[in-house]
Amino acid sequence: MTTDAVIDPNDPVLQSDFIKEMVRQIRAIDSYGVYDTVSDAEVLDPLVLTKERKRAIPVVGDPDEETLARVKAFYNAIAAQTEAECGKMAMPMINISHEGFGRAIITVGKLVVMDRSLRDVHRFGFPSLSKMKDEADKLLSVATSIIGEHPDAAGM
Repeated sequence: MTTDAVIDPNDPVLQSDFIKEMVRQIRAIDSYGVYDTVSDAEVLDPLVLTKERKRAIPVVGDPDEETLARVKAFYNAIAAQTEAECGKMAMPMINISHEGFGRAIITVGKLVVMDRSLRDVHRFGFPSLSKMKDEADKLLSVATSIIGEHPDAAGM
């Protein structure tokens, strides 16, 4: 966790459904209780990469376990939101090499509703909390529209 927090604890974006789900996902993988006593803003703070923070990360590098956990939490939260919207089980599948390249897929039934190539995972983050929410909303919108177009495949 960083000491120079960049998320305002009073930011209204913290009250959105996706951001609440992100906090749930990150707290769920916290097996040692590190995040038990911190605010939601502090839990999400490592996902916000300001220009200064991004500059401090080397251009080439291998992702650490904390970064991989944040990537998984992001796509798990999108899958959970997709499931909440369509009422069908959404399963994320994430495969990342030790070099930080891979793919994130979300399936509903036999239907692939999201497919993202991942690169430079060691630099995973968003310029702001609202940018993270916007990206998630975009992915969620595409996923739910694909489910709407192919309900038979999604229901299998």
